[in-house]
Amino acid sequence: MRNFLLTTCLSAVAVFATSAAHANDELIRMSQNPKDWVMLTGNYANHRYSQLKQITAQNVGKLQVAWTFSTGVLRGHEGGPLVIGNVMYVHGPFPNPVYALDLNNDAKILWKYEPKQDPNVIPVMCCDTVNRGLAYADGKIFLHQADTTLVALDAKDGKVVWQQKNGDPAKGETGTSAPMVIKDKVLIGISGGEFGVQCHVTAYDLKTGRRAWRAFSEGPDDQILVDPVKTTDLGKPVGKDSSIKTWQGDQWKIGGGCTWGWISYDPQLNLIYYGSGNPSTWNPSQRPGDNKWSMTIFARNPDTGMAKWVYQMTPHDEWDYDGVNEMILTDQQIGGQTRKLVTHFDRNGLGYTLDRDSGELLVAEKFDPTVNWTSGVDMNKSSPTYGRPKVVPEYSTEKADVNHKGICPAALGTKDEQPAAYSPDTSLFYVPTNHVCMDYEPFKVSYTAGQPYVGATLSMYPPPGKSNMGNFIAWDGKTGKIVWSVPEQFSVWSGALATAGGVVFYGTLEGYLKAVDAKTGKELYKFKTPSGIIGNVTTYEHGGKQYIAILSGVGGWAGIGLAAGLTDPTAGLGAVGGYAALRNYTSLGGQLTVFALP
Repeated sequence: MRNFLLTTCLSAVAVFATSAAHANDELIRMSQNPKDWVMLTGNYANHRYSQLKQITAQNVGKLQVAWTFSTGVLRGHEGGPLVIGNVMYVHGPFPNPVYALDLNNDAKILWKYEPKQDPNVIPVMCCDTVNRGLAYADGKIFLHQADTTLVALDAKDGKVVWQQKNGDPAKGETGTSAPMVIKDKVLIGISGGEFGVQCHVTAYDLKTGRRAWRAFSEGPDDQILVDPVKTTDLGKPVGKDSSIKTWQGDQWKIGGGCTWGWISYDPQLNLIYYGSGNPSTWNPSQRPGDNKWSMTIFARNPDTGMAKWVYQMTPHDEWDYDGVNEMILTDQQIGGQTRKLVTHFDRNGLGYTLDRDSGELLVAEKFDPTVNWTSGVDMNKSSPTYGRPKVVPEYSTEKADVNHKGICPAALGTKDEQPAAYSPDTSLFYVPTNHVCMDYEPFKVSYTAGQPYVGATLSMYPPPGKSNMGNFIAWDGKTGKIVWSVPEQFSVWSGALATAGGVVFYGTLEGYLKAVDAKTGKELYKFKTPSGIIGNVTTYEHGGKQYIAILSGVGGWAGIGLAAGLTDPTAGLGAVGGYAALRNYTSLGGQLTVFALP
């Protein structure tokens, strides 16, 4: 039974304005109420699954548009709304407006917050002016602005409670990621890997905004918050100076490893999980070594930031295969034993399953058969290269000023930050993917603070003999196998949603919201929204009716040509040419579309 205190927005805010010490328990309880959508990840495990089942595989074909709302902004709309009681909180890309909408009164605007930001931040935002969303806790809405300001807004009226600067745009540091509230802290990452930023995750006090800890991705042990003896990598202590030993000189100071993806949390183990991005520069010959701990899965204690274990997926990354994608937590049986698992779909084209307590690597398999830069991961625990990908020399980019052709996947990966979903009903993961290859030509580049530090020219295209640039797949994380696959003309750049009604939802770059059968992948419904979809599908219940909500607004890396008006095929880090045909199917927009059964 739904708590009666959720029946009005004011009472909801009052009830959930708990002490910071109890915010974690409160969010767990709130996330278990399927009528609301209190965190963008659905729950701390990043399942993006809803127990609502009014919309089923049998009736989803009858969905109709219930209402719409314009954000008033163009460019790429990632993330999605939060729903708490009778209030929906909607965000937009730069300049990052936030709206509180009254669901009891035709989505009337209760308040709007629009920060005044220096537009000079726009040129240092790598791949469009996106923002991945909001967080809620303790009666506050949290927003990470493009200029890196983390702001806490009063959920009742939108007034600023506190704000903290998380970085410096003059150095190329920007804010695109969604905050995550863990216990009495707000956690946030940073963007700027293409500008030589030394990247980090930072925890701020929920009540005051005071910085509690900051953990860098590379650098000395006291900066990356590892214990040389207690922090492990595939079961072995990382050892002293595990990061700086893998960089030449002081290169780690401009080493990248940014953290603009998603954070998950296991309350029982009291560990957070997230990934770090590409090392800087994209020219691998300029940064010899493994470049630890870029491209790494981190398991950290949220109270102190100290890392329990790490695992680097792509040592000495030669292809810009960021490791920032979400970590999905499940308890499943492997080898007849129930294990606490973390599953991660990396840009490098490999789907990983690890024991989330110990960091033991259990599965590492390709989730797109065209992946060719590696023949697979060494799974022999007695091997000196255990856990490392076996690089195919033909697709190495180590030689500068050489155009390395036919590498799959492209730099935007077999999957970018667009989050997958997990259904406990089917024990399957539903994964939006890219089906794209590239030519990659590195060149020497010098570092200047605040200037691009890329050092590579790219072009992108579908795999040989293929015309589709995307697939939406169902994946078995225990075996590392594709169960079914739905081809899409363009990359699937939206987040997925799985429901107890046996339906999985996702959006397409042309602008379609699609519903497919969770067991078979059969298409059950589609509706074309006003612009391409790179947002995440959300569901909630209000007035006894289940709704499906999606932001549309083409952009992001795949849609940067449209979003920013670029035409040079190599612009947008190679995406403009690869997605040039997208302009024949959609145009700019910024709209929330909400669906329901008649």
